[in-house]
Amino acid sequence: MKKNMAMLLSVVLLGLSLTACSSSKDSSSDLKASSNPDTSSEAPALSGDDLAFSKFPKPVDVHIGMAVDPTDKTLPEGDSVSNNQYTRYLKEKYNINVIVDWTAATGNDFKQKVSLTIASGKLPDGMVVDDRSFMTKAASSGLLYDITDLFQQYQSSQVKDIMASTGGRAMENASYKGKMVSLPNITVDTDGVHVLWIRKDWLDKLQLPVPKTTSDIEKTAKAFIDNKLGGDKTIGIAGPSKNSFPYSTFLLSSNNMGGFDPIFGAMDAYPGYWLDNGDGSVTYGTLTDNTKKTLALLADWYKKGLIDPEVGTRDNVGDPINANQAGIFFGPWWNGGYGNGDSFKNDPTANWQAYPVYSDDNKWNAHMKTTGSTYTIISKNAKPDVVKAILIMNNALVRDEATFDLSVAVGWYPLRNVMAAANETEYEYAELLKVLKGETQPEDYNKPNSLYKLMYADAKKVKDVIKAPYDDLNVSNFSTANFGDFQRLYSIMIGDRPFTTIPIDKKVYSVTYNQTPTMETKWANLKKMEDETVLKIILGQAPIDSFDKFVKDWKAQGGDEITKEVTELLKK
Repeated sequence: MKKNMAMLLSVVLLGLSLTACSSSKDSSSDLKASSNPDTSSEAPALSGDDLAFSKFPKPVDVHIGMAVDPTDKTLPEGDSVSNNQYTRYLKEKYNINVIVDWTAATGNDFKQKVSLTIASGKLPDGMVVDDRSFMTKAASSGLLYDITDLFQQYQSSQVKDIMASTGGRAMENASYKGKMVSLPNITVDTDGVHVLWIRKDWLDKLQLPVPKTTSDIEKTAKAFIDNKLGGDKTIGIAGPSKNSFPYSTFLLSSNNMGGFDPIFGAMDAYPGYWLDNGDGSVTYGTLTDNTKKTLALLADWYKKGLIDPEVGTRDNVGDPINANQAGIFFGPWWNGGYGNGDSFKNDPTANWQAYPVYSDDNKWNAHMKTTGSTYTIISKNAKPDVVKAILIMNNALVRDEATFDLSVAVGWYPLRNVMAAANETEYEYAELLKVLKGETQPEDYNKPNSLYKLMYADAKKVKDVIKAPYDDLNVSNFSTANFGDFQRLYSIMIGDRPFTTIPIDKKVYSVTYNQTPTMETKWANLKKMEDETVLKIILGQAPIDSFDKFVKDWKAQGGDEITKEVTELLKK
């Protein structure tokens, strides 16, 4: 009897053991599957690009907040912010279902919405913020997901190469206290180099040369207005809107369409940047005598009627440019092509050309940007699959942007946060010129997951868009049949031409592009004081001498303390 009982007990224990082993095996398989969208218990775990572009077995909902350009009219009838070619692509390709919780107009409306969202502590799963201070505020409040480990698993080979091309700067910018809490924006260097955009056809009509210096620009703007080349409401120089800035700053160091950055550079002034004095000390560039002189010049231009009378108050800097009322504006390479598309639609002969602005001693001075100025932040309350989905969305944009119909603005892509090699535009300019001249063939650039992600697609299109002669391209060389391709190739081959072909004599970098501890509490007030003073001086609402009082107040209200902190950064 005892022997039979012992045998029965052995069988029961063996059964329990086998059940436990089976349960353990099933749990392990389930864990792998949950951390790996395309993995089942019968398949090996995915890795590398297989994982970076894997499809979820079940739909994953991603809730986002989104900035929307209220002037954009490119969505086809019936499409919407949450149902368009980009959201459908993500659904079909990856089983990612994008749910747009809220939208806000680009510019101040979006900034205010982001501020309120962070203050409330109720973030959507993801949103792209356009200022690093938003990211650090959310991180310091404990609102963000630590994506350090998941990013290492899910980054595509392209994203990895692009991150590596910054020498660690992108990862540093995306991190807070040693943890990666955002996806960084990585843009081409030329995004931060602002040039003169001018109607060359207007110059030709008046038989005027291309202006090189500030005094040349003043004479040219006056001639445009006097001859009413843009009609009765001709504007010599378009300027910033209520949603943009007179100049880029260390926190927003690029893509300032309509700002006066090249004018400041020609005067050897770099407002908004922290300048290394070369002796171990630093100066905030807005406080310099050269900045004061430039503001006096701009105020004089405004008084003479050379600058848009609605500067600082217009809803959109592009309105008079696209209406072909303005002859001059300033901005980076993409502003003529991508940024002023309606100008060409309204007048196919609008020959916008890009040039440097030189100092009186014939020097091209330019401030340089940081790696990027926007950040994709992810809520700490997002589920792991949602975080993975956001990382896959980013990989997909980098790899597949060129495959979309870009006549629909790519800004409609959910959580669009550009990643590009720092030298992408000048590389493409040089290589596309070779394709046009028959020195290379498009198939020479057929390299999957290339660091230059749009090169092959652009090489296949370039001869359909641009016709000979190629040595002095102007608008008459371009076909607008596929307007999205026209905008991109016009931006590269016209807008990037100065940066690629003309050496910059003086490149100015900010000592820091991030906030110091004291900035987190005092910078908002200091920046408000700066913005108000600068605009009032330009508009003639305050005398130029008010600049001196601003400098004293700025230093007294925290500026001196912040300068000490930046000085310590320089020493490190």
